Amino acid sequence: MPIVPDTKSWMWVLERACPDCGFDASAMEARDAARYARERAETWERILARPRVGVRPSDDRWSPLEYGCHVRDVYRLARFRVGLMVGENEPTFPNWDQDATAVSDDYSSQDPHVVAAELGADACAFADQLDALPPSAWERRGQRSDGAWFTVGSFARYVTHDPLHHEADVG
Repeated sequence: MPIVPDTKSWMWVLERACPDCGFDASAMEARDAARYARERAETWERILARPRVGVRPSDDRWSPLEYGCHVRDVYRLARFRVGLMVGENEPTFPNWDQDATAVSDDYSSQDPHVVAAELGADACAFADQLDALPPSAWERRGQRSDGAWFTVGSFARYVTHDPLHHEADVG
């Protein structure tokens, strides 16, 4: 059973506040995603510096370290997908199995200091990418392999939810 829910079920976060973390992507401007990414990098650096960061609170929950690895990879994937939307005409994104990645990349054994540095660099690179977009790029579209369509703007808002939600997961 996957620890992180199937992302298709999360499309509603673009329409209303998340009942778990309280973030409301529908109330934000897409361009604010860059600011949020930079802020999240700082928060995750503090989270990953905590003691016992690699300990799972229960068998069905990731540790803060594993969530940090996931958030880092979300920012990497986001940069790639925004690049596809800007560079191609309505691309279909390659599938990403986040649970398989967690296992194959052995999230639980990664160094939290390295993960914090990588997460920070990837979050800031994503923010820089968004800041550099011309106004016309925000409406470019791409499709996830499960059929969900995004514009660059809706995708930026969608991505903003993930790190915030997982901050709530780790307390």
